[in-house]
Amino acid sequence: MSSELYKKKISELLQHADVSVDRGEPWDMQVHNPKLYGRIIGQGTLGLGEAYMDGWWDCDRLDEFFTRVLRANIAKQVHTVKDKAFFLKHHFLNMQLGKNAYTVGEEHYDVGNDLYELMLDKRMIYTCGYWREAQTLDDAQEAKLDLVCKKLELKPGMRVLDIGCGWGGAAKFAAENYGVEVVGVTISKEQTKLAQEACKGLPVEIRLQDYRELNEQFDRIFSLGMFEHVGYKNYQTYFEVAKRCLKDKGLFLLHTIGGSKTTSRIDPWISKYIFQNSALPSAQSITSNTEGLFTIEDWHNFRNDYDKTLLQWHKNVNNNWDKLSGNYSERFQRMWSYYLMAAAATFRSGQSQLWQIVLSKGDLNNTYTSIR
Repeated sequence: MSSELYKKKISELLQHADVSVDRGEPWDMQVHNPKLYGRIIGQGTLGLGEAYMDGWWDCDRLDEFFTRVLRANIAKQVHTVKDKAFFLKHHFLNMQLGKNAYTVGEEHYDVGNDLYELMLDKRMIYTCGYWREAQTLDDAQEAKLDLVCKKLELKPGMRVLDIGCGWGGAAKFAAENYGVEVVGVTISKEQTKLAQEACKGLPVEIRLQDYRELNEQFDRIFSLGMFEHVGYKNYQTYFEVAKRCLKDKGLFLLHTIGGSKTTSRIDPWISKYIFQNSALPSAQSITSNTEGLFTIEDWHNFRNDYDKTLLQWHKNVNNNWDKLSGNYSERFQRMWSYYLMAAAATFRSGQSQLWQIVLSKGDLNNTYTSIR
């Protein structure tokens, strides 16, 4: 097929999303290399993302471009042989076993603390903020952490488990403000080092540890933005571990991005460059894998807050790029912007959700009260 025919096919698909090439709207594509169209046809969303990283095309509002494309479901009409092989691999293989469990930590969370320090809030919370009454990112993240603690009904002296503790911000907040003892586990070496330093002097223990190795008792458990890395073949194991670690009459809060449809994989570009071996759980996959293990006490969706959080992260990176450019290439900057804007669009389009789910062992005798 000639380049003109490739261009015609892609242009026709984009029309369904009210997106054009070089028309002038902020969400339109500005194409710098005519080979782009063939690359998209041959490589799908992976080719689209890599072409952006290579400077083959630009867009003034990537978030709006992706929002329109996602709402029109255009990606489904550009499947390649490589896409099918990728989907089959992630469907049939357990991509989170053994050393693979640490891959996302090494490839994403260990990329550089300097980047995350300038992108995130002062506590370095790498999950959705809660913007109901907040005006700044710092306030939104503090409101989210306080919401988590209140939903868990934390009391002084409780022993709490943080599965996927990041840089220790949530564990530190809970220890300082609610007088609890916290054990946090992460698969990132860089997060472990910084979290241990941040929590020094507090009743907080940070471990470089796979959650599957846990076998001890806690009054409360929370997990913020880690479940997306568990993998659909491990959902049952994850909830079994949580149950064996939760004391009777305890509470477990799961904070996770959710997908609107049940699937065993994520986008090939996201998997290659951002979150390797990850997948977004659907509501069905959560309920089916908690059945017989937990009772759902509360289910809270505030997906629009993640759109706002991602836009603020993107703004922070751009505003501080002069401090980062010595350690990161222009290609990395384009990759990171692409990731943050594409992610914002998944929430804006409704393809992704943000859930906080409170679970118990079903032994609370109807005493739990939902909090917003």
